[in-house]
Amino acid sequence: MFALNLLSESTNQPDLSWLLWVVLIFFLLIIVVGWLTSKKADKAAVAADTVPRDSDDLTRLEGIGPKVSKVLAAAGVTTFAQLANADVAKVEAALEEAGLQMMDPSGWIEQAALAAKGDWDALAKLQDELKGGRHV
Repeated sequence: MFALNLLSESTNQPDLSWLLWVVLIFFLLIIVVGWLTSKKADKAAVAADTVPRDSDDLTRLEGIGPKVSKVLAAAGVTTFAQLANADVAKVEAALEEAGLQMMDPSGWIEQAALAAKGDWDALAKLQDELKGGRHV
């Protein structure tokens, strides 16, 4: 309100109404850019969190957390059967490409074979012997 009163006063000072328009346009521009940025971030978040419906919860395996599960899903491994039949070298390559070095997926593959069969008792026994997905 003060700005409008200041700009509307008729004095011998120069007309500064253009400054009000510049500030208003700048403010609107910030709002539009923020809105567009948030829409792009929302789409990226939805795409990153999308997991196929016919997938298994790979985080049930000892040593696999949400981050590793997403890396495996990006590599096309979303079920216990796929992980059980996966090549260790290919899984290691996918992990290294994602910046997750020093992980041993061989224990995951062994667990996934039991989970794919539905042998949950044997899986629980095996997981008791593992630490971080590795034999201790």
